[in-house]
Amino acid sequence: MAHPFILRRWSAWAPGLLDQTDWQSPAAGRRPAEDQAPPALQYTPKPLQRRLSPLARAAFFVIEQCLAPGERLAAVFSSSHGEIGSCLDMLQDLQDGEELSPTAFSLSVHNAIAGLYSIAYANQLEINCLAPAAAGLGPGFIEALGLLHSGHDEVLLVFYDTVLPNFFPTPGYASSLAYPCAAALRLALDGPGLALAFAPADSTRQDGEQPLQLPAFIEFLAGDRSHLDLGNGGRGWQWRKL
Repeated sequence: MAHPFILRRWSAWAPGLLDQTDWQSPAAGRRPAEDQAPPALQYTPKPLQRRLSPLARAAFFVIEQCLAPGERLAAVFSSSHGEIGSCLDMLQDLQDGEELSPTAFSLSVHNAIAGLYSIAYANQLEINCLAPAAAGLGPGFIEALGLLHSGHDEVLLVFYDTVLPNFFPTPGYASSLAYPCAAALRLALDGPGLALAFAPADSTRQDGEQPLQLPAFIEFLAGDRSHLDLGNGGRGWQWRKL
């Protein structure tokens, strides 16, 4: 069963790819750029910006392109690995006998970026945080569409992932890009925007986890293709432009 929705606005970032035009070149999201620094933020309060990791800064950059300052939407945050590099650093500190910083710990948990979003936008609406692992992009859409059908007029869906530290094995797994990537989608059930349909699909595809699926999805939004199939580990998803 296909689930129609409207994409009101979207934004995506990877190193060297700042806007929708950048993503329109062939295989745009599969080329690592030399400049890995996230862009400067315009609306996020300065004191809060000092608490943002590079990954959080990338997520806030794409959010700023989709929301007006102070605007509040229910949101879904989806990341395969979150701030896994910070978690690894703290584990190594413990191994060395050092004490953990409470602030560093609070900013390393999987819902840290979602929590900072709620602070920055004074948002008390529903915010869900996912770790989809091998399921890829699909669970984020399922959760966001569920919020829309429960009564929210619009929902913000944010995907973000960074590079896995070398500590973690990569041969045999398809779980990390060589560079960070983030995207924000502003979804509704009706009104103006790009009409899309999302559906689970039987699939034997092996497109990897969310970090590897995300550039392909952004290129689909920016390009002329009418449909996109992605899958991993027996879980498949399909998007169609209506």
